[in-house]
Amino acid sequence: MTTKKLKKTGLVFFPAFDWAISPTHPEREERLLYTQDQIFEEGLLDFDNIIEYKPKIATVEDINRAEICVPDPKSVTTESHLISAGGAITAAEKVLSKEVDNAFALVRPPGHHAMLVVHGARGFCNVNIEAIMIEYIRHHFGHKRIAVVDTDCHHGDGTQDIYWNDPETLCISLHQDGRTLYPGTGFIKDFGGPNALGATINIPLPPGTSDEGYLMVLERVVLPILDEFKPDIIINSAGQDNHYSDPLTNMNVSAQGYAKLNEMLSPDIAVLEGGYSIERALPYTNVGIILAMAGLDYTNVREPDYDADRLRQSSAITKTIEDEIEEVLKLWKNRRQLKERLVGDSRHIRRNKSIFYDTDFIRESQIETVRVCDSCGGVVTIESAASTGNKIFAVILPAKCCPECRKEGERLYETADRRNYSYIYLQDRENQTLKRS
Repeated sequence: MTTKKLKKTGLVFFPAFDWAISPTHPEREERLLYTQDQIFEEGLLDFDNIIEYKPKIATVEDINRAEICVPDPKSVTTESHLISAGGAITAAEKVLSKEVDNAFALVRPPGHHAMLVVHGARGFCNVNIEAIMIEYIRHHFGHKRIAVVDTDCHHGDGTQDIYWNDPETLCISLHQDGRTLYPGTGFIKDFGGPNALGATINIPLPPGTSDEGYLMVLERVVLPILDEFKPDIIINSAGQDNHYSDPLTNMNVSAQGYAKLNEMLSPDIAVLEGGYSIERALPYTNVGIILAMAGLDYTNVREPDYDADRLRQSSAITKTIEDEIEEVLKLWKNRRQLKERLVGDSRHIRRNKSIFYDTDFIRESQIETVRVCDSCGGVVTIESAASTGNKIFAVILPAKCCPECRKEGERLYETADRRNYSYIYLQDRENQTLKRS
């Protein structure tokens, strides 16, 4: 392949040597050690346009801009989580300050299953490192229109939850069908809150989907929607558990597929999420992604056991994906008419959620209510009760909050009955603050 255009690419490494759920857990430090060895072995850091940076440490304030941790961020994080989130922030800083053209945060622990309210760890995730990075960008570099393309094999349910009501943040998730894989969510009908319909796009793919299917969806759905949404920044939530050798999933993507996907998507920032084939996949997929982001030739990156014929997806899988593409594009095209049909004369829309924290074995029931608004994302309230005994009430004021939503939100916070809840929160995304009482 002829090199198209070299790009200056930043790399941020953090293997989290001192943190693992257990010594044999799939999400452990070896996930990145083999990749690090491969990068040194291939001499990638010898290229003038690939630059390594050390991660900074995220702060409690950084987390509070994005999430509501119960009772506070220190109770659900370790230093490793702060450095992982800080690594994503470092990648963003280098791109936004124009030191590099793009950046890849190769960090762990991952974060995309951590939701707006956090009572504990779920899906190996304690806090949402992409969301923390996004709100850091908005706090330090001004409000940006942002698109997150989550290519992890598992549905990016946490990122979706945080930005469900935000019309300025587009969340697109390509993942294995939730009927066949954790967390069991992410269906096409899940299309965003009443004031942000179309800002959530889910494309659940059948088990056995290969490079062909992923690249088809990228070309026919993701890129056209991005062109129309016109984001200032594109973030790839770069999970690599779609690989054909991953022990937790059932997909057939190769290192070449990952590299081609990143070449086509051309993200400003990539953040590592899942990927648990430590020796057979991660060194190859990560190297392919780095080369693609840097504008270098990746055609020789190939797994020793790669077999194109064995990995080719069936015609039935291709037909299923083509039908889904048509369904998603139809929803996207009609998104403005959907609000009138789905919302009607309602002033508030409520949804009930049951959440299981599979890592910490916590159960949570939640009632989310959003004010229907034509001027902003709408003020949101959340009543959350967890099996830990914590019961909270939270008010979230959106970015670009209109005066009516601000007035209602501040009233709800001030008049909430403190006797009924363990904690009451007011998260102001416009002013980037969090109050707790």
